Amino acid sequence: MTTLRQMRFLVALADTGNFSRAAELCHVTQSTLSTGLKEMEARLGVQVAERSTHSVLMTPVGRDLAERARDILVRVGDFEARAKSEAEAGVTTLRLGAIPTVGPFLLPHALPMIRRLKPGMKVYLREELTEALVAGLIEGRLDLILIALPHELPPQIATHPLFEDGYSLATPRAHPLANLSLVEGPDLQGRDLLLLERGHCLQQHALSSMPGVALGESGSFSATSLPTLVAMVEEGLGITLLPDLARDGGVARGHDLQLTALAGATPRQIALAWRNSTSHAGLYNEIGDILAAARNDLHSREH
Repeated sequence: MTTLRQMRFLVALADTGNFSRAAELCHVTQSTLSTGLKEMEARLGVQVAERSTHSVLMTPVGRDLAERARDILVRVGDFEARAKSEAEAGVTTLRLGAIPTVGPFLLPHALPMIRRLKPGMKVYLREELTEALVAGLIEGRLDLILIALPHELPPQIATHPLFEDGYSLATPRAHPLANLSLVEGPDLQGRDLLLLERGHCLQQHALSSMPGVALGESGSFSATSLPTLVAMVEEGLGITLLPDLARDGGVARGHDLQLTALAGATPRQIALAWRNSTSHAGLYNEIGDILAAARNDLHSREH
């Protein structure tokens, strides 16, 4: 394959009409330039220049190839300049995906912090369920995803744990458990919970949150979002577990229901994830630290 170096030799020879000056222009020895051009001629099967003791005459095909090489080298220069500009500017666009049980409660608080600390960065948000977010990350549609663990992830994805997210029990005011200051495992034994519809990872996280306690799912209703779930509890349709992040984010604010602390509940782990192959892991760790700080600040405001 003809190399960019050989193309530079050809253009320099066409511009100068002299092997010595062309070699100086390319910062190589004359023999190096001559050898490079001969190798190119042999590979292409054409003669680009007629050589004599005192002169160099470009052949018609040599002149044509030199113009084509000049155009290629200009395009390569543009290619390299674009990459250099991007490297100097850093990441200017961030495509962030988040699950519906995290994004609406954390990101409104975190985005102003990201803008303040990364003023030149534009953040585009996408809210999807975990499986769609993982697929978007692998396909390159997303740069980062905000998810809840445990969740089985493919090996090409790296995770940065941010914080643990516990639960509160949400009940109607008239429910027997609403009178307790603290709910423990035996209090929930055999009780069915109102949960989000299948596909939300919170569904399984909630059911497995109380080790040794047989929690069940109410077969009568399932909700599409946490605000819908809260409204269902308020109407007396059942009880549920609300993530602490959603509670602090105000999902139950303005609703007439009781939120009670859970003793011994296993929290879910909120994490930021990205492709192992990225060159921006350092920046993504910084974004993760900002998100964790936003969570701490949100908690401090509510308590």
